Amino acid sequence: MKTISWEDFEKVELRVGTIVDVQDFPEARKPSYIVRVDFGGDIGIKKCSAQITHLYTKESLMGKQVIAVLNFAPKQIGPIRSEFLLTGFVLDSGEVVLAVPDEAVPNGLKLA
Repeated sequence: MKTISWEDFEKVELRVGTIVDVQDFPEARKPSYIVRVDFGGDIGIKKCSAQITHLYTKESLMGKQVIAVLNFAPKQIGPIRSEFLLTGFVLDSGEVVLAVPDEAVPNGLKLA
């Protein structure tokens, strides 16, 4: 494991948001959704591609709060521009378990 400084950690914009829309993403190489998340007033709604179809249905994701990295450069994934990275834990099987707060918090709040 590589050690980083506190300054390095502070550069990462890990913020909470609420999923407001989930659509199938049939053009993706691997099964994926297009997920839209509301990060609150100053940031607004952003979208990303997420390979989370194995453990989550579209319905189960609606209204779920998630933790995301907001300050990566946008990435073009097929026809969509992914604007953030959902965080999660990759199991040995390749399935992703989302990192989520265990209590409701205001959208846009930064992880500290």
